[in-house]
Amino acid sequence: MSALKHLFSPITIRSMTLANRAVMPPMGTSLARDSMVTEANLAYMRRQASSGVGLVITEIAAVHPTGCYGSDQIAVYDDRFMPGLEKLARVVHEAGGKVALQLHHTGRENFFLLQEGKAIGPSAVRSLVYGMAPQEMSLDMIREVVASFGTAAARAQAAGFDAVEVHGAHGYLLTQFLSAISNRRKDEYGGSFRNRARFMIEVLEAVRGAVGEDFPVLLRVSAEEFIKTGYTVEEMQGILPDLVRAGADVIHASIGTHGSPGGITSAPPEYEPGFNAWRARRLKEAAEVPVIAVGRFTDPAEADQVIARGDADMVAFGRQQLADPDYLKKAREGRPEEIRKCIACNQGCIERVMFEPGKSIRCAINPETGQELIYPRGPSKKPRDVCVVGSGPAGLTTAYEGARLGHRVSLFEKEPRLGGNLFYASRAPHKDLFAGWLEWLIKQVRSMGVEIHTGVHVTGTLLKEGDWDFVVLATGSEKIIPEVPGGQMNHVHDAWQILDESVAVGKDVVVVGGGLVGMETADFCAERGARVTVIEKLDQSPVPKITSHGYMLHRRLKEKGCALLLGTSLAEIRSESVVVVKGGEEQVLTPTDQVIMAVGMKPCDDLSRALDTGGIPYRVVGDAVAVRRIIEATEEGARAIWDLG
Repeated sequence: MSALKHLFSPITIRSMTLANRAVMPPMGTSLARDSMVTEANLAYMRRQASSGVGLVITEIAAVHPTGCYGSDQIAVYDDRFMPGLEKLARVVHEAGGKVALQLHHTGRENFFLLQEGKAIGPSAVRSLVYGMAPQEMSLDMIREVVASFGTAAARAQAAGFDAVEVHGAHGYLLTQFLSAISNRRKDEYGGSFRNRARFMIEVLEAVRGAVGEDFPVLLRVSAEEFIKTGYTVEEMQGILPDLVRAGADVIHASIGTHGSPGGITSAPPEYEPGFNAWRARRLKEAAEVPVIAVGRFTDPAEADQVIARGDADMVAFGRQQLADPDYLKKAREGRPEEIRKCIACNQGCIERVMFEPGKSIRCAINPETGQELIYPRGPSKKPRDVCVVGSGPAGLTTAYEGARLGHRVSLFEKEPRLGGNLFYASRAPHKDLFAGWLEWLIKQVRSMGVEIHTGVHVTGTLLKEGDWDFVVLATGSEKIIPEVPGGQMNHVHDAWQILDESVAVGKDVVVVGGGLVGMETADFCAERGARVTVIEKLDQSPVPKITSHGYMLHRRLKEKGCALLLGTSLAEIRSESVVVVKGGEEQVLTPTDQVIMAVGMKPCDDLSRALDTGGIPYRVVGDAVAVRRIIEATEEGARAIWDLG
């Protein structure tokens, strides 16, 4: 405790005293139904509050029908939502925490309302995210929405919340008014930065007027817009005194919008923990109120130092909460090495919610998150002898969950090391977080008593002779090596040989395959000084720039001078050149002293037939089913064990 005295010290904000300075910031869950709080919402929030975090801020709650993203988002614009909101506040209090309801309006960043022509914004300017324009808000609509924030705040107070937070960040309605990119108005709500801040100020005044002087009001802002021609930290500093006078007791200093490059609002691994703390300090210098720092925090010790330096008064742990809700307890008890640290992959918490309609929040490395209602606490009433074949993310997660629930687990891996293909993936630039999680997971299964066998090629005979109650095939995937003239030459290698450094990187390299394996291998080679050309037969990159990692990977390769040739097929490999076909015409890439095959993976499942004939209950999980992401592997591995009962 003494080592983290700053993080674990209390702080008082008007009528609310927090036990510590750790904050769980708002994160969308898509667990609501008809905008009502569900049992899934409550179970999720109960688990998160059990972390001991000082303040929990809920996911966005719509203050007006014109600003509700969808029916899986909670709302607060009508009294019919009150019973669920009351339960939401209660479960946090029962866990010993304090809770704020975040008040939100999407403005133009609302795909469904944009499609219907019903989305509103300060001006009829196209969304940078969706490419469609909203209706420009009339003065009457502005007054109506401002009033709705106040009414929503009063409901939150009546429902038992300890505070409210006004969402003025990330490109939603309040930011849209603040930004010259989206606000082209000619009236008192447009023009100068101070005029564009008028809407935010009036919202805060409405909220303060509705809740009185003792009730805490937080304001989340993007400290800077982080986009070309967007507003700056210096401009935000200039209006902070006005925002505080209008009613803000705390400034929650985030960054960027959903239209900013690189997914900065949920920063990928390329950004160091605490990267945004300096902006929090700048805002703190301009306003005599507490400031919350945001910025990929995973380590309580680092957060403690941020507070000790005076950069901020509190620190938000967003995705880290999802990866390990017990991280604060482990830190307080002197067990920081046991913290499962977020790998900033965004697969379950961002990409799943935003890009996969109908799906709710998950965490790629913690299958409990978002599945609290079905997550078995254990131990199992009927422990089994379980055999797990394969030690990638699916196999290791299966072994972890099996041991946690009291099953007797044996894990087999054909390679001398554990980790499967995740080991190779973690070798790429900025993927050391993956290596850290892999190391953590291996340490956990060892400490939990899993019987581990490496260097063992499992056969059907071995499985039949093992007398297992249940077998999980997590055999992963195997590399695809295309047959091509010259493919057997000595300077032709595969990506795995490069990534594990059993083969040195050449000087003039051609990577065959522009998927994730190929792009990351190209990045690996470029970082070591190679001149790299990537050829990909598809006309569009298989690595979408819409994801944070995809954007950063494309940008980095471009900055390093790598060439990406799309719609290009490999025809022949020669001793010092490569022949490709693009648009029906042959081209020769020269000089080339190394060719790296990275055309992808295919499922590896050659044991199912033996288990079928042997009558042994089994489940196939992860890439052995289909080559996908970490999140599918871990969830399938966990569910295989959970379904045993």
